Amino acid sequence: MLKRVFFIALFGLFANTLQAKDLPDFTELVEKQGPAVVNVSTTQIIHNTQSFQGMPNLPEGDPFYEFFRRFAPQQVPRDQETQSLGSGFIISDDGYILTNAHVVDSADKITVRLTDKREFKAKVIGEDKRTDVALLKIEASGLPKITQGDPNLLKVGEWVLAIGSPFGFDSSVTAGIVSAKGRSLPQENFVPFIQTDAAINPGNSGGPLFNLKGEVIGINSQIYSRSGGYMGLSFAIPIDVAMDVVKQLRATGKVTRGRIGVGIQEITRELAESFGLTKLGGALISDVEKGGPADKAGIQASDVILKFDGKVVNSSSDLPRIVAATHPGSKVTVQLWRKGEAREVTVTVGEIQEEGHVAQRGNKKGGSPAPGSESSERLGLELSELTSEQKAELQVDGGLLVEDAKGAAARAELGRDDVILAINNVSIKSLAQFNELLKQVPKGKNVALLVRHGDSTSYVAIKLDEK
Repeated sequence: MLKRVFFIALFGLFANTLQAKDLPDFTELVEKQGPAVVNVSTTQIIHNTQSFQGMPNLPEGDPFYEFFRRFAPQQVPRDQETQSLGSGFIISDDGYILTNAHVVDSADKITVRLTDKREFKAKVIGEDKRTDVALLKIEASGLPKITQGDPNLLKVGEWVLAIGSPFGFDSSVTAGIVSAKGRSLPQENFVPFIQTDAAINPGNSGGPLFNLKGEVIGINSQIYSRSGGYMGLSFAIPIDVAMDVVKQLRATGKVTRGRIGVGIQEITRELAESFGLTKLGGALISDVEKGGPADKAGIQASDVILKFDGKVVNSSSDLPRIVAATHPGSKVTVQLWRKGEAREVTVTVGEIQEEGHVAQRGNKKGGSPAPGSESSERLGLELSELTSEQKAELQVDGGLLVEDAKGAAARAELGRDDVILAINNVSIKSLAQFNELLKQVPKGKNVALLVRHGDSTSYVAIKLDEK
């Protein structure tokens, strides 16, 4: 019995030793790179109107406001200070610091505290809200700085380490692995995020993400959480994306990005079949801005962009990043798929304006439907031709108004008042043309309809009834 207990204890010790040997040791990395990580604290002063002790909350235009203002015993200012904490890291020994734009947004005062407890007042050299990157500067020299790595060499499953100030706890170290690369997040079109399961919490924002070589490969920026705290889904901005922003901020104080003026959507297998694509990939053009760079280059709705300036577009989320990284004014070659074959066009890249606007179109319900709606049983649609007033309101040359949707069309989420602008690669001018084109599609195959729903336009794939 004693021998058995001894054997079990020895086996457990051996297993623990093997496990410890397989795990990485982060101590040397933290000792060398930790001093380059800083705490960033901000103060924002919220200016409000004056209030008076014992005075009701009255608007200044109220007739009793002046009475209470004169006779209230004491004047109390409403100005308030709000404070927040974040992280950052030193990228040059003369005091340039990288952090998130949301950490310093609207701050009236920024204080940077180093690991040796020295504090410096920081100024914002520039910030870019589209990538959530901000560049700060403190007046100091001989500072420890990070070493930049290459996120393109990063592999899913690789160990990474984060240092920051979660909830104000300076120089906190957490570790995890790379969960995914090239993640696209809602409303974040220009950053291919690195996803990790390293513990990131409020206060870690702006801090560095290291690989095992001690190189910074990302800036911890966001978490996915239902509780407000860490849930295993953390996202970092690749350092090469951030440093490209830094280069422009240092040179001009702002960031310029390219645009071509198209609306895009993901290619599904059903849509790929409809357009005759043999390989799933690319960005499907669902809308082209009139007079924009793409329109001038001859790019059309239903085109699928396969390459942009020699760079492969594997999915629709790749295109905005590739185009944005192209210098405005550049002439680039675009490889696209149109009507069953690949072709090339040349487009002159435009520039994204800081405060862009989306043209708002009127409600489709404003006009009366044309008389004589017809039914397309193969799709489950009841359609009518647009009136001239409706075409003018929608700014289109043709199209069919959906009066009712059933069966396959309803399952594809088409509904009353949607407008069908094209079938596969062909723009719709009339009901007769639509029905003739539909006859050419074999039973059981997918057909792609370009649909205007409200102010958005996208392709919808519907499988035709096999009966």
